[in-house]
Amino acid sequence: MGTEVRYASFLGTKRLLWLVASVFVMVLIIQYFGFPNIYVVPSLFSSSKGQVAFLGSFQSGELSGNSNISGNLTFASGLNTTASNVVHEGTAKTELSKTNDATVEDSNATMIEDTEIEDKFPLQVAFGSEFVMPTSENNFVLDRSDKDDVPHRVARNETIDDNPIITTAAPLAMVISPLTSSIQNQSTDHSCLRNIPAVIERSDRARKSVASISQMNYMLQESQTSFCSMKPRWSSVVDQELLRAKYLIKNAPLLKSEPGLYAPLFRNLSMFKRSYELMEKTLKVYIYAEGERPIFHSGPLDGIYASEGWFIKLLQENKGFVTKNPKKAHLFYLPISFRLLKLTLYVPDSHNRTNIMHFLINYVDMIAQKYRFWNRTDGADHFIVACHDWAPAVTDEIMSNCIRSLCNADLRGGFQFGKDVSLPQPNIRSSTNPLVDLGGKPASKRRTLAFFAGHMHGYLRPILLKHWENRDPDMRIYGGITKASYLRYMKSSKYCICARGSQVNSPRVVEAIYYGCIPVILSDNYVPPLFETLNWESFAVFVQEKDIPNLKNILLSISDKKYKQMHGRVKQVQQHFLWHIKPSKYDVFHMILHSVWHNRVFGIRAR
Repeated sequence: MGTEVRYASFLGTKRLLWLVASVFVMVLIIQYFGFPNIYVVPSLFSSSKGQVAFLGSFQSGELSGNSNISGNLTFASGLNTTASNVVHEGTAKTELSKTNDATVEDSNATMIEDTEIEDKFPLQVAFGSEFVMPTSENNFVLDRSDKDDVPHRVARNETIDDNPIITTAAPLAMVISPLTSSIQNQSTDHSCLRNIPAVIERSDRARKSVASISQMNYMLQESQTSFCSMKPRWSSVVDQELLRAKYLIKNAPLLKSEPGLYAPLFRNLSMFKRSYELMEKTLKVYIYAEGERPIFHSGPLDGIYASEGWFIKLLQENKGFVTKNPKKAHLFYLPISFRLLKLTLYVPDSHNRTNIMHFLINYVDMIAQKYRFWNRTDGADHFIVACHDWAPAVTDEIMSNCIRSLCNADLRGGFQFGKDVSLPQPNIRSSTNPLVDLGGKPASKRRTLAFFAGHMHGYLRPILLKHWENRDPDMRIYGGITKASYLRYMKSSKYCICARGSQVNSPRVVEAIYYGCIPVILSDNYVPPLFETLNWESFAVFVQEKDIPNLKNILLSISDKKYKQMHGRVKQVQQHFLWHIKPSKYDVFHMILHSVWHNRVFGIRAR
C-alpha cells in the first residue's frame, strides 16, 4: 500500500514538473516571436530593460537627480548635465566632438554663420500646441586627425582627396546620472539595438572614393527597387494602405505639366503629384507626447538649425496629418531637437558625447517598452528631423532603422538611400518672419561670376581661398565678411559657391536658392536636399573637390543660354524651400514630410 502511494506521489510530481516546463517553454516561444505588449522574459532576465529612465522635466538647463521609483520604471524628475555627473574615462576621449562648435562673436564685423557656428543665446524656440495622447554601441565618428595638416598641404599645392576618416569610437564612458538606471548591458541588451548589422570596417579605398551626382542618381534608383525596411512582426491595416499607395504611385497617370509645379525640377512629375495627393489624403502621423522641453517638442526658430524648430512647431499644430490614435498612424514622429539636445546635455570641452548617447538609448527604450509600435518594425516606421551636425553619429545605431531627415547627409557618414532624407538647411534670420531678405537681381544684372565667403572650417575652404582669394576679379572668394556685403554678393552673383565646412552640409545651398543665385555644390559625397524628389542637375552645378583649381573654367563652360535657364529654375524651385508661419502647399514643410512619406511607402514590406 505504501509503495503504491509513493508511486502515485512520484507520478504527480513528474506531471507537475512537465506542466511547469511546458508553461516556461510557451512563454519563451511567445517572447521570441515578439507578440505585442508581452515583456515577460526581459522582466525576468534583463536589468537594463526592467528599469527604464523616464525623461522628466528640465530646470533651467541644469537638471536635478531626484527620482521616484514605481514598479520597474524609474521616473527621473531631471537629468543633471554638470561636469560632476559625468565620469570621462581617459581612454574614451575620442574624436567625437572635434567639430568647431563655439559661438563666434566679433564686435567689429558681422560674420556669416555657418554649419559649425552655434547661434547666440537666447534662442528663439518653438512651442507648438500640446496633445494629450494615450498612453549598441559602435559609433561612427569623424576623425579630425588630419585637420592640422591643412596648412602644409596648402603650401605643397596638393589637391584634396583625403577626406575625414570614418572610424569606430572608443567604448562608451560610464555616465553617473538618473538617465542610466543600470550600466549593465547598455550596448547589447536594448530593444532598440536588436537586429542591427555588425559594423563593417571602411577600407582606405572606400574612404577616398567620391560618388558623382550621376552615381548618386543610380544609387537612388536602385534603392527604390531593392531597399526594404524590416518586415513587420504582425500585420496592420496601415500596411495595406501603404502598399496600395505604392501601387498607385508607380502607376500614376502621365503628366506633362501641372499648375503650380514646374516639370523640369522633378525627377518624375507624374509620380510626385500622385504621391503628394495620396500623402494629403492618407498620411497620419502620431507624435509621442513623452519628453519635456527644451529637448523635446521645441526647437530653434532662427539660425542655421531652424529646420528642427519649424518642423516640430508646424507638425504639432497640424490637424490634418496628426492623429491621436497611434493605431491609425503610418508614421511615428520622435519630436527631438538635436540642437537643444547638444546645448542641454553636452559638457563643454569634454570631447565626449556619451551622455547624449545614453539619453537617446533610454528614451528609445522607454518608447519601446511603453508602446507596441516601435517593436513591430524595430522603428522602421519612426522618423526624426535633425539639422545638427552630430545627429548622424549619435543616431547611427540607436535609431539605425528609423527614417532620418538629416542636414548632414554624408554618404560616407552612414546616410542610406531609400531610408534617410536630406534635410534642407536654411539660415533663418528672423524667427517671426522666416521669409525676410528673399530675392535678388535678375539674371541679366548679375555681374559677378562666382562668390563665396565664410569661416575657415574643415580642410576644404583653406584650399579654396588659396587658389582664388584676391586672384581674379570674376571670382569673389573671401573668408570673413560683413552681413551687408554677404547679402549684396549673394543677390548679385551668377554662381554661389557652397563649399563644405567641417561637415558636408552648408546653409549656403538653401541661401543661394533664396537669393536667386545658382548653387555650386563643392562637397564630395553630399546628398543635396529632397534628393528623392528634385532633379538637382536642372538648377545646380556639382564640382568635385579635386577640381577647385579648375573652378572658373568649369563655370565659364556653361553657356549664357544654359545659365539663364538654370537661373529661372532656381526661382521656380524656391517655393519648395520656404518656411511659412502657416504652411503652404508644396512648401518646405510639406516637401520634408513628403520625402519621409515617400521613403516609408517605397520601403514597406508585406507581412
